[in-house]
Amino acid sequence: MEQTLAPPPVKGRPREFCTEEALAAALRVFWRNGYESASMAELTAEMGITKPSLYAAFGNKEALFHKALDLYEREKLAYTVAALDAPTARGVAERFLVGALEMQMSSCDPKGCLGVISSVSCGGPEAESIKADVIARRASSEAALIARFERAKTEGDLPETLEPDALARYLYALLQGLSVQAGSGASCTQLQQLVDTSLAIWPTR
Repeated sequence: MEQTLAPPPVKGRPREFCTEEALAAALRVFWRNGYESASMAELTAEMGITKPSLYAAFGNKEALFHKALDLYEREKLAYTVAALDAPTARGVAERFLVGALEMQMSSCDPKGCLGVISSVSCGGPEAESIKADVIARRASSEAALIARFERAKTEGDLPETLEPDALARYLYALLQGLSVQAGSGASCTQLQQLVDTSLAIWPTR
């Protein structure tokens, strides 16, 4: 008589949640509260998982934040990459500002910028890697913008008197100001006026 072998036992309980949905929920908590103010209790409650499940799937809180920041860049800041393909420097600025405005006007997401919120609110020694990550990502994005403005200057789209790095920092200051205003409760009309004014005084046409 042929003997039927039982399948080997499965170690641990099977994962019973969608990691992408859980990560999106964690992103909302970090975005709303900043890194340090996002408690593990609030994270697990919003994600709908237990603390052991969080550790098993994402690592510790710090690792979870880095993954949430990756998701934020992929889904919420995709417009910044596409903006670099605009044919003119002004077009780049317009796409950046309009993209940021549309993100802030979304009723589904928290207001403000995750990077700004977290870098400002991080004060403890365990948060140094968070600050470093946010700063490094911002520097990389700013470097890409500077390179785009340098190309614009080479092509004659920017006057010789304008420095590409200064113009890039100026645009990022506008974007951060927009995020701070949104996080402080500015209305959609006020944010639109800020974008319109920024484009009206932009140094090129």
